[in-house]
Amino acid sequence: MKRKLNEHDVPEAVTAAPVKPTIPSFEDLGLDPRLLQGIIREKWSTPTPVQAKAIPLAREGKDILARSKTGSGKTAAYLLPILHSILERKSSPSYTKCTAALILVPTRELAAQVTKAADSFTAFCGQAIRTENLTRKEDDKVQRARLADFPDVVVATPGRTIVNLNSGALKLDGLSHLVIDEADLVLSYGYDEDLENISRALSKGVQTFLVSATLRTELDTLKGLFCKDPVLLELDEEEKGTGGVSQYVIKCAEDEKFLLIYAIFMLKLIKGKCIVFVGDIDRCYRLKLFLEQFGIKSCVLNSELPVSSRLHVVEEFNRNVYDIIIATDEHEVLGDEGKGKKRKSKEKQDEDEGEDEQKIPITAEGSRKAAKRDKDYGISRGIDFKRVSTILNFDLPSSSKSYTHRIGRTGRAGQTGTAISFIIPKDKFRKHKPTSIPSAEHDEEVLAKIIKSQEKKGNKVLPFQFDMARLEGFRYRMADALRHVTRIAVREARTRELRNELLKSEKLKRHFEENPEELAHLRHDQESHVVRTQPHLKHVPDYLLPGGRQKVAEDVGFVGFAKDERSGNRIRKARMQNRMREKGRKVSTKRADPLKTFNAKGRG
Repeated sequence: MKRKLNEHDVPEAVTAAPVKPTIPSFEDLGLDPRLLQGIIREKWSTPTPVQAKAIPLAREGKDILARSKTGSGKTAAYLLPILHSILERKSSPSYTKCTAALILVPTRELAAQVTKAADSFTAFCGQAIRTENLTRKEDDKVQRARLADFPDVVVATPGRTIVNLNSGALKLDGLSHLVIDEADLVLSYGYDEDLENISRALSKGVQTFLVSATLRTELDTLKGLFCKDPVLLELDEEEKGTGGVSQYVIKCAEDEKFLLIYAIFMLKLIKGKCIVFVGDIDRCYRLKLFLEQFGIKSCVLNSELPVSSRLHVVEEFNRNVYDIIIATDEHEVLGDEGKGKKRKSKEKQDEDEGEDEQKIPITAEGSRKAAKRDKDYGISRGIDFKRVSTILNFDLPSSSKSYTHRIGRTGRAGQTGTAISFIIPKDKFRKHKPTSIPSAEHDEEVLAKIIKSQEKKGNKVLPFQFDMARLEGFRYRMADALRHVTRIAVREARTRELRNELLKSEKLKRHFEENPEELAHLRHDQESHVVRTQPHLKHVPDYLLPGGRQKVAEDVGFVGFAKDERSGNRIRKARMQNRMREKGRKVSTKRADPLKTFNAKGRG
């Protein structure tokens, strides 16, 4: 091979091209073969950046403080080395039975998700590893019996952990691993005192994992309580190229939110599954009833529903049974940007796990009394939604942090996604009171903070160029549908949904397992039937399509405006008969024969 000569006619040295670092496989991480079989069943080919870095460090016994975006595989990053360590300890002749790992999570939904992931990874381990979820609603005696056999991994909230520690049901003498998942959220839920008590119950040398999508200054408290010289993993830069979320905003009037969402779903402007975030529970049902007018099915997800129903909605959504979820994240949007106020739990032990089936009392006037909601609920954090293509912020959250967690539901695990947010300018606020919401007053200030925070991460929030003039033909239909969604209808839909979900929960679970053909009764996107539906609204005529575009669709035939076309004629006949009776004349519904009714003497 000829080499290039320099100015002194001396051959230059050949410089090698930079070699890209190779991504290790799960086999290279030295995990137990039984766990590798579970990973293969999950169809994972290579570890994510957080898994590739955290697993070797965890196997060395290091304490880890990891920040990685939502959907980057943080759960597997701490579960796999813990399960590998437990399998190694059990193969030792000197092994004594004990609870080896405690995983603290802020919500029941996240606890169920972590438990399911652990069971999936250990599917080929036989009975070697047992995982228990303490957040399930069950009798204390049943829970004590399950803990008496020393499960290898325990998943619980801090409050539930303290309850079982105080009763003596949970013993942490042989604990070797502690995980606090969504650590910043655990702190914001007011578990400070519980965490301090847990730290006192732990022996020295327990390996600690603190993982979260965001790491704030408040985590210094957790580091001081549980960690000893932790390794800090911040993987935002490495994960920038593994996927992304295209972010757009649309500035519109308050009633135009409903016009836009109607056009988006009716004209199929977005493809795939979508999560629509709204500001409160009432707004959830108002939007659901509005979409039902056009034949658009959706299901709701909020803290008022029983936990079993929430988990069932998420599971069915991940299985592509539903395409649209209307969700609230009222615990995520509490508080203003930068105030740093923590939510306080009033009753630590008794109400920490709360009643799953909580109701919000509603007075005859429609106002809500102060009521308890499930404080272990947060839809935009922790819960694993799969293959979500679009996040639609129907109502903007009150902070940039909540916005980040919302859009983290899409663009997960290297995929791409879209986030669209509706913004109410100040000059259009409270111009349409029936559709107004108080939080919309600060949309422009929150948007400025969102743009600033996203620019720091190298992301752009772009305006969505949507020509509202092309939707003028839809305004009458939007107003017609919105007119029927009254405050009373929203209240009735909310009450009916809650009652139905309570009936569908654990009481009927066994029945539907034995009678799968009746499983349709468990669907969460059924119509509420509290608003009169108008069949013609479910179809879009050609003349309403933007730009005069012809709609290619099957012939749906004539759609009448009334249920009975003859009903109008009957009403007219009845009115005519009443008028004639008032004049004292007898009216026959049959057509009179003029020859038979002729009177030669005249009327007199």
